[in-house]
Amino acid sequence: MIIKENTDEIENYLSDASNYKGFCDKVFIPEIEDELISTIKECNNSNTRITITGNGTGLTGAKVPEGGILISTEKLNKIISIDTVGKKAVVQGGVLLQYFQDETEKLNLLYPPDPTERNCFIGSTIATNSSGARTYKYGPTRNYVNRLRIVLPDGEVLSLKHGECIADEYELSLTSESGKSYSLKIPEIKMPATKNAAGYYCRSGMDAIDLFIGSEGTLGIITETELKLIDLPGEILSAVLFFNSEDGAFSFLSAVKINKTVQPRSLEFFDKFALQFLKKSFTKIPDSAQAAIWFEQEIDKSFNGIEAEWFNFLDQSNADIENSWFAFDEKNLEEFKDFRHAISWKVNEFITQHGFRKVGTDTAVPDNHFHEFYSFAKNIVEKENINYVAYGHFGNSHLHLNMLPENDEQFIKAKALYYEICKEAVRLDGTVSAEHGIGKMKREYFKLMYNQDEILQMAQLKKTLDPNLILGIGNIFDENIFKMI
Repeated sequence: MIIKENTDEIENYLSDASNYKGFCDKVFIPEIEDELISTIKECNNSNTRITITGNGTGLTGAKVPEGGILISTEKLNKIISIDTVGKKAVVQGGVLLQYFQDETEKLNLLYPPDPTERNCFIGSTIATNSSGARTYKYGPTRNYVNRLRIVLPDGEVLSLKHGECIADEYELSLTSESGKSYSLKIPEIKMPATKNAAGYYCRSGMDAIDLFIGSEGTLGIITETELKLIDLPGEILSAVLFFNSEDGAFSFLSAVKINKTVQPRSLEFFDKFALQFLKKSFTKIPDSAQAAIWFEQEIDKSFNGIEAEWFNFLDQSNADIENSWFAFDEKNLEEFKDFRHAISWKVNEFITQHGFRKVGTDTAVPDNHFHEFYSFAKNIVEKENINYVAYGHFGNSHLHLNMLPENDEQFIKAKALYYEICKEAVRLDGTVSAEHGIGKMKREYFKLMYNQDEILQMAQLKKTLDPNLILGIGNIFDENIFKMI
């Protein structure tokens, strides 16, 4: 066990990519699971609060401690096995996503979840049900978790395999490896039909493993997981298309989404301000571009007409084909990924330089409401003359609108606008968090999605597993909610 308590040693653990900052007494870094378990038990007996941290790439403050101790899973970082025949892998929670994906691809296998920031830990991606660009085809992390090994807040170990522990309607029974039983009441809530990472996954007859996926470090600590893999696609058709009007880009998106022949794995959008924000680093962005779409299509040799279908789209669209970018080799594919990912880290760099917390939406709404929602969000921000960039996973009707305040007055306005955008997303049956979770920064927006009784039901579920309220306090729930139980 490594223990850090000097201010200089723990400073890097006390913030995340959103520039949310906190404090703690000590940082514990267990090197084996038994050290983690003993630390959890000691904290439970002494009512010492624990925050679990990954690699600090989150955007909601979930890994940032506000007192107590911090436990980092960075040393629980082994790939235990990769089964090329069964197409599955067993890894510890602290394995870097990028390293894991690189290792599986060497074996001609693919782990589909693809968050924008790949320097995250596998356990953290499960704790937030991460998704990313490839979600359009493959869905979120939840779809690729076969098994979880979890240390509960009392130090008990729970092993869950997909399909083996199912709720009886809204009643769920769990048994730890030592034989301790837990009876949980699943909240009876209506989750949005969109891509969603806000609060606990709750359904009648649900699989127990789904409760812990996306629970943001509030129900247990993921130490090991078995993940589903698929065959690595042979070829990828990819392009960054530039449009001289935003309407042209939306028309192209609509045409692709209603077509049943093509199945792009990524369908991403950038508005003109995002392109201007990127232009210093990507000088070949056309000056006339008002929007861009990046797509990736896996080429299946059993259907040779897929490229022709895409070229039909391009012919019928009003994209600026002459100035658009097309991938001809692996180097181009990586360059396009860098282009997509650059907007996120450049925004994070901007807000850090200006000393503010990130004010960027993670909203998604049903497809039939998306254009209306997008226009609403842009219009209210433009009325306040706050600079912004808009981009996101538009295949999933998922908008990242990042406001770029330059002073305290603009930051306060931006926060108020963020609230209004979230309120509109909920009104349209969407979510306030499609992929990043709630953490500590989005609790007030979480209350827009669920009423007090529904949030109380979720808090009661947490308290059943964590009666001393030591784990991840501040994530998802305002602490005062537990006083009402």
